[in-house]
Amino acid sequence: MKRIVFFGLLIVALIACEQIPLHNDEPVKLRIPSQFPEMTFPKGNEPTKLRIALGRILFYDKRLSTNHDISCSSCHILSSAFTDGKTVSHGRMGHSGKRNAPTLANIAWMPRLMMEGGVPSLEAQALAPLHDSLEMGFNMMVYVDELNEDENLKAMAKAAYGRDSIDPYVVTCALSAFQRTFISGDSRYDRYKSGYKNEMSEMEMAGMSLFFSEKTKCSECHSEPFFTDFGYYNIGLEADYKDTGKERATHDSSDIGKFKTPTLRNIELTGPYMHDGRMSTLEEVVSFINRGEKLHANQDERIVPLHLSDEEQAQIVAFLKTLTDWNFVQNANLLAPPER
Repeated sequence: MKRIVFFGLLIVALIACEQIPLHNDEPVKLRIPSQFPEMTFPKGNEPTKLRIALGRILFYDKRLSTNHDISCSSCHILSSAFTDGKTVSHGRMGHSGKRNAPTLANIAWMPRLMMEGGVPSLEAQALAPLHDSLEMGFNMMVYVDELNEDENLKAMAKAAYGRDSIDPYVVTCALSAFQRTFISGDSRYDRYKSGYKNEMSEMEMAGMSLFFSEKTKCSECHSEPFFTDFGYYNIGLEADYKDTGKERATHDSSDIGKFKTPTLRNIELTGPYMHDGRMSTLEEVVSFINRGEKLHANQDERIVPLHLSDEEQAQIVAFLKTLTDWNFVQNANLLAPPER
């Protein structure tokens, strides 16, 4: 009888082991483009196989929203360089948000997050959309209870972070670990710079010359290698800003209308443009900058009429399209993981 009970308990234990996979973690060395600086990581969230895998699951998991109707990926779609193609993003239950979804490409190098720079780290940034009533609108402590019903996720959290359960620390760290793999530095422009001169046409090279010229000064704010200086500027979009930009973080009136310089990498895929998506095409953006109208007291002094011809504007647009990284937006490792 004792032998039968023993074998019965052994079978139950074996079944439990099959249901809760044992996980072994290992460090991962991210492949950084040679023209990029090294990536730094917060202590305790260095990249590992399981941290990235867990973050990938959570990034596409609709359990992180109030009604289980959206995930992080709803507003950040790989084929659009992790934007969503909408004027402003739509959150839970179809609620309209306040801003255009920014690309997450190369987000690991951003010194501060959000368009006004109000968040100091990628780990902290995850808290904003998860709790915003117009976005995912949930309470962190509610959904971690639900995630903890998934024994496989708990086992991954244990192996990746040494935690006995999924908690806010695990969620924010894992999402950040995955997002740090969103590395984009293999455009036709990058290959041209590496010596493959047939990667760009004469029109694109003419646009490149204009982009980096004293005449336009485009590259002063959209500087290499990320085509952003991570600065904050008022470019004269309007005379009275409803969204006051950086002023929301600093409460300094001189910052009204200032927004972080967006990266131009993959810009062909990330429209519509500006913080509120008011411009539909790159042609519209270049035309606006070319006009250089004075609309606001805080407007950057470099926004002045450029007097570019139609041909020159077309050349700049052509150059901007060479910054598209097609391998990045087709990277299968960044798509939703297979169903378990």
